[in-house]
Amino acid sequence: MNRIDSMFAELKKQNKKALITFITAGDPDFDTTEQLVLEMERQGANLIELGVPFSDPIAEGPIIQEASLRSLQGGTTLEGIFELVKKLRTKTEIPLVFMMYINTIYRLGVERFFSLCQETGIDAVIVPDLPFEEHDEIDECAYAHGVYPINLVAPTSKDRIAAIAANSKGFLYCVSSTGVTGVRNTFQTDFDSFFDTIKQHASIPYCVGFGISSPEQVKQMKTYCDGVIVGSAIVKMIGQEQKSSVATVGTFVKSLRNALDDISK
Repeated sequence: MNRIDSMFAELKKQNKKALITFITAGDPDFDTTEQLVLEMERQGANLIELGVPFSDPIAEGPIIQEASLRSLQGGTTLEGIFELVKKLRTKTEIPLVFMMYINTIYRLGVERFFSLCQETGIDAVIVPDLPFEEHDEIDECAYAHGVYPINLVAPTSKDRIAAIAANSKGFLYCVSSTGVTGVRNTFQTDFDSFFDTIKQHASIPYCVGFGISSPEQVKQMKTYCDGVIVGSAIVKMIGQEQKSSVATVGTFVKSLRNALDDISK
């Protein structure tokens, strides 16, 4: 069974929601990335997205763009990220997901890429610049290697939500707002309508991300879905504190976990 399925099944037994966190691999370096993954798991993260840095990350706002640039300037490569994952797998079984762009997969080769995902222990990939209608370019190969291509739905997906939800595994990534990633103070989306549509068609867990950056927002969003995804707020801390960010990020992740579990302190 894919680690993602096992994780959601266990959380369902405990009547808990999933906390999914995002960091950019190699920002500020691989050693710190490894420490961050392990610390976030200790503090209550259930799944971690590893951003694969890309020179033109069109779905990302300035915070993650800058992290991607720092990582690339530090010499991060896809080969190095796979080595990091292999090292992490000697210490943790937490589900690990790549957030990346399709050109990076094509450059290595689809078969080679998913073979390495299987070898090292990557459970899924999120490819925001690959439209759902073009997912057949990777889906068959991904599934053959036990890797889930995670589909995204947005408030603008509307009539496409049914088809996307019906052809998804792992979890459905629900984009809270139109536009790029980043910290948001408010949301303009009609979440009742958006999640009513998703609920009608999704047979797998669905989690919301893009812009969620505080325990208060986690409390607001958790009523709609099976999990929340927090990225830019964490990446911002890493950008500010670099190698000394691990403790700060751990404290923040713990506050998010408490918000999900309704623990006041």
